[in-house]
Amino acid sequence: MPLTDVLRRFLPIRLGGIRPPTVAVLRLDGIIGAMGGLRPGLSIPSTAGLIERAFSVKPLTAVALVINSPGGAAAQSALLHDRIRALAEEKKVPVFAFCEDVAASGGYMLALAADRIYAHPMSIVGSIGVISGGFGFEKAIEKLGIERRIYTAGANKRRLDPFLPEKAEDVERLKELQADIHEGFKAMVVARRGARLTGSPDELFTGDVWTGTRAVDLGLTDGTGDIRSKLRAEYGPKVRLVPIAAKRRLFPLGPRLARGLAADAMGAVEARGLWSRFGL
Repeated sequence: MPLTDVLRRFLPIRLGGIRPPTVAVLRLDGIIGAMGGLRPGLSIPSTAGLIERAFSVKPLTAVALVINSPGGAAAQSALLHDRIRALAEEKKVPVFAFCEDVAASGGYMLALAADRIYAHPMSIVGSIGVISGGFGFEKAIEKLGIERRIYTAGANKRRLDPFLPEKAEDVERLKELQADIHEGFKAMVVARRGARLTGSPDELFTGDVWTGTRAVDLGLTDGTGDIRSKLRAEYGPKVRLVPIAAKRRLFPLGPRLARGLAADAMGAVEARGLWSRFGL
């Protein structure tokens, strides 16, 4: 090694010393989709700016995604995945994903944006499938003496209306839509994981979940470990981790606060349903 390079190792950066490897750390935490209220979910409108900031850190060695999400909206999951991949290719930097409690469904789709995926041995990973849910209120409104009135232009505009009896043809149409989205999800997994997948399609694409340890065996992840130990092993003990955090917003007042709290209450019920599927 030339003497000048040896000396630069001991000089401060401002005097020409060597900069340590720098990794931008972007946390993707919560439900994916527009949740409304005071705490919006992960979506392109709420998260694109943070992704751009992560890839704008200078000098940039890599980007690390810390994921804790049970999923949510399929389209927003794919849009976030695509934005991360586009910037990774544009900036020519590797991306690492670190799964915490859960990286399931859309949460795992986010992890697919990484070149390497790690999880804690007790993380919940997978759920490569599509789910839709709702309630039927037709008997409740009949009991209350409420008459449902609905007017449409287009015979199928009222498919799966929760206040009308469920129709077999409507359910079949919903399953067709789910199948199309599922095929897209499976294609993303195959494209991103490729030959690393060791589980069979009949095992991987049922919507089931696995621990972080089992996910390695199936090829869904590349190993187990936490962000600090893995990045220190990759780039050395002097690696610099730069957190990318959202700017704090002023607390809204008046009617806006009331609307936000009401939307948060409704969103909390939906979020609790998604998290509870994984025992959390």
